[in-house]
Amino acid sequence: MNPNTVAIIGIIVMLVFMFLLKMPVGFAMGLAGFLGMMYFVSYQSAFHMLSTDVWGKFGSYGLSVIPLFIFMGEITFHSGISASLYDAAYKWVGRLPGGIAITTVLASTGFAAVCGSNSATAATMGTMALPEMKKYHYDKGLSAGCVAAGGTLGILIPPSVVLIVIGLQTEQFIGDLFVGSIFPGLLLAVLFVITVFVMCKRNPALGPAGPKFSFREMVAALPGTAAILILFFFVIGGLYVGWFTPTEAGGAGAFGAIIIALAFRQLTWGGFKKAVLESVMISCMVMVLVTGAVMFGHFLTVTRLPFFLAEWAGALPVPPVVILIVILVIYLIGGCIMDALGFLVVTIPIFFPLIMALGYDPVWYGVTICLVTSMGAITPPVGVCAYVVAGIDKTTPIGTIFKGAAFFLAAYVVCIILVVVFPQIILFLPNFG
Repeated sequence: MNPNTVAIIGIIVMLVFMFLLKMPVGFAMGLAGFLGMMYFVSYQSAFHMLSTDVWGKFGSYGLSVIPLFIFMGEITFHSGISASLYDAAYKWVGRLPGGIAITTVLASTGFAAVCGSNSATAATMGTMALPEMKKYHYDKGLSAGCVAAGGTLGILIPPSVVLIVIGLQTEQFIGDLFVGSIFPGLLLAVLFVITVFVMCKRNPALGPAGPKFSFREMVAALPGTAAILILFFFVIGGLYVGWFTPTEAGGAGAFGAIIIALAFRQLTWGGFKKAVLESVMISCMVMVLVTGAVMFGHFLTVTRLPFFLAEWAGALPVPPVVILIVILVIYLIGGCIMDALGFLVVTIPIFFPLIMALGYDPVWYGVTICLVTSMGAITPPVGVCAYVVAGIDKTTPIGTIFKGAAFFLAAYVVCIILVVVFPQIILFLPNFG
């Protein structure tokens, strides 16, 4: 059988495992790769791949960065130190039209900088923001939508677990991906703020202005954010200038988060145990995903399908940007119907060689596909951030939450267009270093 045909059948088998048999993504990829290798080469090669790939990944020092950054985020989540971020933003911008919704976006941005999880960001901000917006009679759709949209910043602004996985799969320096995502993340946050302000300026009933605070109260709220900002710049800045390797940065960040939580007396023994347990569970899930992706990518490499696609696309009589747009649309659709991380680990072995053959920068591509697929967290049917909000606010139907989140899709589209047209938005900081 033709190698490309075998590869396509392998992809179909993997999709059947995932969508029809409801098999976890990591196991579906690993099993499809194993069966494909068994058919295409030999069962000895398949078992050899199974042993070497699993041991190689689970025994990899580089993979230790994942549990450390996840633990850092879980400590900040369970200690509740995000409240200081929300309080400071509330006192500075709460008086504007839609001020509490703007506060939620700004606080989400700050929390994402030490969290790395979209669901944790949405859950934390939802717990604090939704009661406030109800008190001031905000529109339910806007309230839920801004919390869900703000949550998506958790996987774009570093430290992001998704960017770590992209770096491991594409064999890039994770620090470059982290610093490359800073400006796009801030740009998206600004676009969210503009969206809220324009909507509430045109229709004040959507988000009435909150109370005004004195300048003294506004200044007094700032020290509470200093510890979080120091932690972010210490970890990401240290990684950028070469003080830390990625793993050392994760360890420093986790230790720093514990110190801050203890200093503010906001970390209970129960919260610490939850942070450890959830860090282990999430880390295991991510590692299984990465290992399955390596096995499936190994199978595709043997069939040479990615290289065939790269050669075929390179010979097409169309500009490379057309092929790029098609790939980004695939990521956009895939992110809507499947978990972003799962879809990325499935498709990177297929599309990354093609993108490199077209001459695009790997850091730019990694950050861009992270941005595109993160839209799926606020779109049906997956919409993990929308479902997190629904779990917090059981009085708002999931349909209303998705409609509210749809207000922010235009901001996403504008941000994606800008990073495609002006790639230096992503590449300025990595190239500057």
